[in-house]
Amino acid sequence: MSLLFFLCAFLLSWGLTAYLLRFASRHQLVDSPNQRSLHTQPTPIIGGLAMLISLVSTTLIASIWMPNLLLVLPNQFWMPLLLVASISYLDDCRPISAGWRLLVHFIAALWLLTLVEQWPIWIQCISLPMVAITLPTFLKFLFSMLFIMWMVNLYNFMDGMDGFAGGMAVIGFGTLAVVGYTAGAQEFAFLNGLIVAVALGFLMLNFPPAKVFMGDTGSSSLGYLAALMSLWGASLGLYALWIAVLIFSPFIVDATVTLIRRFLEGEKVWQAHRTHYYQRLVRLGWGHRKTVLWQYVLMAACSLSALVATAVSTFWQSLILMSWCMIYVLLAWKVASLEQGIQQTRSTEPHLT
Repeated sequence: MSLLFFLCAFLLSWGLTAYLLRFASRHQLVDSPNQRSLHTQPTPIIGGLAMLISLVSTTLIASIWMPNLLLVLPNQFWMPLLLVASISYLDDCRPISAGWRLLVHFIAALWLLTLVEQWPIWIQCISLPMVAITLPTFLKFLFSMLFIMWMVNLYNFMDGMDGFAGGMAVIGFGTLAVVGYTAGAQEFAFLNGLIVAVALGFLMLNFPPAKVFMGDTGSSSLGYLAALMSLWGASLGLYALWIAVLIFSPFIVDATVTLIRRFLEGEKVWQAHRTHYYQRLVRLGWGHRKTVLWQYVLMAACSLSALVATAVSTFWQSLILMSWCMIYVLLAWKVASLEQGIQQTRSTEPHLT
C-alpha cells in the first residue's frame, strides 16, 4: 500500500508541476537571471507549489487507510508548514523584505515547538559520540528554535542550481526513510518516503537543464520539513541529532561556512550572492550538470556514512564524524586552490593590445 501512495505522490507532483508551468508563464511567476544568478533564461518558479499540494493531499488521503498517521503527527503540524509556504509564495510573486520573512519563520517555529506537550521534539541535549550534555529548558527551546529557522533559510540559500535542492531532498529524506523503516518507525518512514516521491516528481523537470525551479515556496518548505523530520527522528530515538545533520551536511556546511565567511568579510549576509561553494564550482567551468552530479556523490556518501553510524559503536561514530570534518576542510581547500590556479593562469596570459 505504501508503494502505491509513493507512486501516486510522484505522478501527481510530476504532472502538477508540468501543468503549472503554463500558469507560471501567464502570471509572470518566473526567476529572471541577474548578475548573481547561475541560470541565463527566465525560468518558472512554480515547482514548490506543486510539491506542496502533492504532499499535503497525498498525506491526507493516506491517513484514511493509515489512521495511526494522524495519531503520531499532530494536525497542527500542517499550519506552520503552510505559514512558511505562504510567505515564501508571496515572496516568489513579489519580493518581501528579509525581516518580514524571518518574523514569519520565527512564528512558524514557535508554533511547532508549542506542540511539545503532545509531541516532544525539542533538542534535549548536545549529543556527540562519547559526549552528551543535557541542556537547561531555555537552551532546549533556543537551540530548537534556531535549528528550525536556520534549516528553513539555508535550504533557501542553497536552492541556486538545477537539480540541487531536489536531489538533496530525494537523498536526504530517503535516508531518513530507510532509518525509520529499519527501526520499525513506519509512520516516520512513510512520511519521509512521501517527501522523496514528490521531490522526485519535481526533479523530473528540474534536472539540468531545468524547465522549472521550486522557488522559495519549495525550498523553504523543504527546509522546514528537514528540520522537523530531523528533530522527530531524534525524539523517537532513531539516531542522535548529529547524524541527521550529517545527512544534510552538504547543505548545512556550505551555507554555514559561507555565511560566516561573508560576515567576517563585512558583507551584507542577507543579500543574494554567488559565493557558495557549489556556485563557485559552476563559475569555475564545471557547469550545472557536472557540479550537481558530484554533489549527489557527496550527498550519497554522507547518507551512507549516517546509515553506518546508526549501527556501530561510539568509537566508530567518532571516527566517522572526525573524518567528515576533515573531508569538508579538504573540499573547501580544493575549491579555493582551483580558483587560485585559474587566477594565476589569467594573470600570466599575454594581453593583446
